[in-house]
Amino acid sequence: MIPADLFRIAESPSEYVTHHLQHWQVSIGEGAFWTLNVDSLLVSLLIGVLAMGTFWLVGRRATAGVPSKFQAFIEIVVTFIDTQVKDVFHGNRRFVAPVALTIFVWVFLMNSLKMIPVDFFPGVAAAAGQGYFRAVPTTDLNITAAMAVMVLLLMFGFAVKAKGAFGFGKELFTAPFHAQGAGMKAVLALPNFGLNVIEYLSKPVSLAMRLFGNMYAGELVFLLIALLGMAGGNMLMEAGMGAKAGGALAFLGAVAAGAAWSIFHILVITLQAFIFMILTVVYLSMSSEAH
Repeated sequence: MIPADLFRIAESPSEYVTHHLQHWQVSIGEGAFWTLNVDSLLVSLLIGVLAMGTFWLVGRRATAGVPSKFQAFIEIVVTFIDTQVKDVFHGNRRFVAPVALTIFVWVFLMNSLKMIPVDFFPGVAAAAGQGYFRAVPTTDLNITAAMAVMVLLLMFGFAVKAKGAFGFGKELFTAPFHAQGAGMKAVLALPNFGLNVIEYLSKPVSLAMRLFGNMYAGELVFLLIALLGMAGGNMLMEAGMGAKAGGALAFLGAVAAGAAWSIFHILVITLQAFIFMILTVVYLSMSSEAH
């Protein structure tokens, strides 16, 4: 049962929103040098293991004959991702295609937790004695930034593999402004390096902020819908309608509004997973090519 003090709406709606936006945190070290968002780490890890385990089981049980419906669905997803990678990345896809598939499935499943009612996970956590719990890892900037940093490291790895360490370092100082003569090359070296640093850093920043911003905004909308339902129930009761009748009507209204937003948000969570995946492939392709 969800504790009643989780919904202190009549006194302070802002307190309700703040409560749902607070992470389950654990501090490590003197002066809380490290603060871990345990809920984000736990949920993202569990979803990753679940996704990999599911694909592994499907691969183990795959048949050459008529596939099961779930196997056919997995094959459609794999084929779709491989086709997208083939259109963007023109090198060897043996590594890139699995990375793209992992990113798409992992981000999509993390985003999909948003479809569960906003009070479910905090309520379960409160019943278990934990005051705070945010279940959607992609609403945590730490998670999206960590994924984006890994993409940046892959970009460096692909650049070094394609051009060599010396070639990659040389490109940082000689592109995009090319010059003839040692003097002009020396003059343009620092501007080139600065522009390349900005270019490389802007890519993971845009990846992290785009996914985080869309998921965080969606979470706020779900919370506001829940608040509107509760506020509507209070208004109906103040108008003279019974508590049960007013609560029932407010609940139905909140469910209808939440369902409408959920239908729209299905497109958002899928699109954001696809964008993160396809941009990763684009960035890896660009890193493998010369300026």
